[in-house]
Amino acid sequence: MAKKKFSKEWIKQHINDPYVKMAQQKGYRARAAFKLIEILESEKLMRKGNIIVDLGSAPGSWSQVARERLAGPGGIIDGRVIALDILPMEPVAGVEFIQGDFREDAVLEQLRAQIGNQPVDLVISDMAPNLSGVSSADSARIQHVCELAMDFAINHLKPDGALIVKAFHGSGFSQIVEMFKQHFKRVVERKPKASRDRSSETFLVARGLKHPVEPDNS
Repeated sequence: MAKKKFSKEWIKQHINDPYVKMAQQKGYRARAAFKLIEILESEKLMRKGNIIVDLGSAPGSWSQVARERLAGPGGIIDGRVIALDILPMEPVAGVEFIQGDFREDAVLEQLRAQIGNQPVDLVISDMAPNLSGVSSADSARIQHVCELAMDFAINHLKPDGALIVKAFHGSGFSQIVEMFKQHFKRVVERKPKASRDRSSETFLVARGLKHPVEPDNS
């Protein structure tokens, strides 16, 4: 009975959510678009000519924001947006999409091949693992996803590039922050207004690689 009440309450809140309404008005596929917009504006990130990789991109609202930011005259993208997700994603004009599991080497290799030797300006990741409700198991899964995004960023970002990744407050969060600080000069936490108050999600913005990887031009 309580579960039914909760789901009705959630539906009511969702319908009345101002960000849901704004997303519908602006044609975004999810309210998450506004989380990214706020982070980009506060951090002065993403501009025309950038190469952007969107990890965990479905349903595509972050790719839509990236496309908007890079769109030049006639709506043509000035730069590149390469998106990846385990789930299918409806096409976003001008966005290159790969469907596959980011945790698999073959999929990672496909993504690397798509990027080629071009250094990346910004990696954005709204990826979140399926959570079990068991704190120790969930914190390990969250850390693993953050670590994968960080490793990818370390190997592909420009020296002054940036990484935006979703994490969750709770067990293991401080270790994730510490891990990021080992590799990036500046790491800040962002809780956008569009992020629901009851959600423990917090976005980490990491900028400037401490030990840039030399590009492999072979």
